[in-house]
Amino acid sequence: MRTKVTALLVSLAALWIFAAWVTVRDGLNLAWVAVYNSNVAQPSESLLVELQKERRLTVSRLVSPVLVSSADLSAQRSRTDAAAGEFRRLASSDTLRFAATDELRKRIDRTFRQLDQLRSVRHAVDARQVDRGKAISAYNGPIDSLFQTYYSLATLDDDQLAKDTRTLISLNWARELISREDALLTGVIAAGRFGQAEVAQFTQLVGAERNVMDLAKSDLEEPLPDVYQRLQKSAALSQLHSLEDLVAQQGRPGLRAPVGGEQWQSASSAALNQLHDVVSGAGETMVDRATPVAVGVITRLVLAGVLGLVAVIASIILSITTARALVRQLEKLREAALELANERLPGVVARLAQGEKVDVKAEAPPLEFGPDVIGQVGAAFNTVQETAIRTAVEEAQLRQSIRDILLSLARRTQSLVHRQLTLLDVMERRESDPAELKDLFRIDHLATRMRRNAENLIVLSGASPARAWRRSVPMVDVVRGALAEVEDYTRVTVMPMGETALLGRAVGDVIHLLAELIENAVSFSPPYTMVQVGGQVVASGYAIEIEDRGLGMSAEDLEATNQRIADPPEFNLSSTARLGLYVVSRLAERHGIKVSLKASPYGGTTAVVLLPRDLVIEGGEDLPEEETESGLPRRGTGSRKIALVGAPEAVSAPVQEVVPVPRAPEPPRPLQSVPPPPGDADPDPDRPAPSAGFTPSGLPFRVPQANLAPALAEESRNGDEADDEEDRSPEDIRKIMGSFQSGTRRGRSEAAKLLGDEEDNL
Repeated sequence: MRTKVTALLVSLAALWIFAAWVTVRDGLNLAWVAVYNSNVAQPSESLLVELQKERRLTVSRLVSPVLVSSADLSAQRSRTDAAAGEFRRLASSDTLRFAATDELRKRIDRTFRQLDQLRSVRHAVDARQVDRGKAISAYNGPIDSLFQTYYSLATLDDDQLAKDTRTLISLNWARELISREDALLTGVIAAGRFGQAEVAQFTQLVGAERNVMDLAKSDLEEPLPDVYQRLQKSAALSQLHSLEDLVAQQGRPGLRAPVGGEQWQSASSAALNQLHDVVSGAGETMVDRATPVAVGVITRLVLAGVLGLVAVIASIILSITTARALVRQLEKLREAALELANERLPGVVARLAQGEKVDVKAEAPPLEFGPDVIGQVGAAFNTVQETAIRTAVEEAQLRQSIRDILLSLARRTQSLVHRQLTLLDVMERRESDPAELKDLFRIDHLATRMRRNAENLIVLSGASPARAWRRSVPMVDVVRGALAEVEDYTRVTVMPMGETALLGRAVGDVIHLLAELIENAVSFSPPYTMVQVGGQVVASGYAIEIEDRGLGMSAEDLEATNQRIADPPEFNLSSTARLGLYVVSRLAERHGIKVSLKASPYGGTTAVVLLPRDLVIEGGEDLPEEETESGLPRRGTGSRKIALVGAPEAVSAPVQEVVPVPRAPEPPRPLQSVPPPPGDADPDPDRPAPSAGFTPSGLPFRVPQANLAPALAEESRNGDEADDEEDRSPEDIRKIMGSFQSGTRRGRSEAAKLLGDEEDNL
């Protein structure tokens, strides 16, 4: 805006300056009449007279050297050169160059060039290499240039002055024609006869001179009546005209002139001198007339220029004040728009994200911009900002509603999955067929994965999953719990995790986080490759590395993914391609966990999960039970399985081709005896391992307390019955449990028979 107004003002000022200069310069043209007269007219008139004299003497010298001596001719040439030098000096002055027009400067320069050619003419005359006709033509050249200069002086802005100036120039041109008649007839008289074409030339000159003289006198009658009367009554002109008529009538080629030399020279000199006086006097009169006219014109022009300047200044002031007011309003509008875009609208969105209620009227106060066009734009902006904030509120409410719907669906799905897992647990406990038990364990695994998907919805909705633990859990069991929620867990190798435990309050979220990363590693690597999971204590906490042997990711993708995890964007329903990363970022943010991806030296990708030091316990020490916010101890497990708060199921370590073991610390039940996933290390090497033996009916033996968490197993060994069991060998325990199972089956069979007999008796 400022630039445009400045450009407008500069162009307006430049236009005024140009117009003022052109106008004042035209007025100064009249004031420069005196400059033209003193620097061009007067010196050129003297030069013109001297050139005319030198032309006459040159013709006489060429005809008869006796009539004109070389000394006389040289003296005249000196006078001509002096007049030419004075003309050059005055016509080349800076004052005249500044006042003259381009056309006048060009004609003055042409006159200088014609004067320079006189040297060659004079040499030719001295060498008698030219006749009198060519000599006359050579002198006519610079004289014609002088008259062209005179006509350039007549371009004045005052019409009457310009007309009078042209009249005087015409009168002076008539004088030049008389001078040419004089030079021609002087040569004829000196030669004693007319040449072949000289009679016709003389007659033409007389006709031209009479015509120019008559026109000049008619133009002088009104503006210069004194001059007109003087010319009308001039005896010298009358005598000259009489001689001209006589020569024109009686002159013949080859004959003598009908007038004598002295008679002609006397008449022509008198006429020339009179015309010279008339032209000089009239010129001075015109100069005097031009001065007051020029002053009046310049005064009017200056007045108009001053008024124009005042108008320009007023326009500048008005434009500046108006522009400032406009710019001030526009800046206010811009600041309001920037404040809305950068502060108020993000603040409203942030407050809405925190669940606060927002008053649209209070957050979008109307701004006053006046009743003009910008005020109307401001009113439109008020509507825009109110609509923007209202839309943000409605969108936040819509997002909250969607989150509530997701949370409700997730809670319902979670409840159903919990009930399904409970039912599966009951079915597993009473099933004895190995094949059916295997299928039940697979369904158990699918249900566990379904629970993770439901928890994903809970995380996306902004809530927290319900799983929590009252005791710390060994890190190896946390990893195994994550494997229980991965479909292709058999491809995962668990490296030694060390004697480190995880606080119970972070167990559920860490299991979920690791499950998402392990699932991602397994899904994006070839089926014949293995995924390694290992962990170790580092300076800032505990680091878990998940490494796959897949195709890997580009440096740009790794950077974008790490940025997305470190600074998760607002959840958008349209960006469903990488919901797992969003879940991981939210879970990591909740506990201050750092997750980063890097290129693996094997060509795949390595995910590094850095647990902060305040979440890990080194050395396998047990912590006291964690309390809830109400001061009550959290529910926990009594075995190796990890129990949910408010849910009956648990997460356990997976086994090959069999879904995790039952989820609650209930009485032992049959279990297929297969080794844990490849690479798993038993954190308690003293605990008996499962036996590969089978009962006579084909069912595998189950080792008591084989699936308890290390801390819980340690508690069991330290209990009342621990002393008795420490001395039993694994084989003895297997026999005892086999006998217990056989007795249980016999008891159930006999009870069924008794019930059947009683029904028959009834």
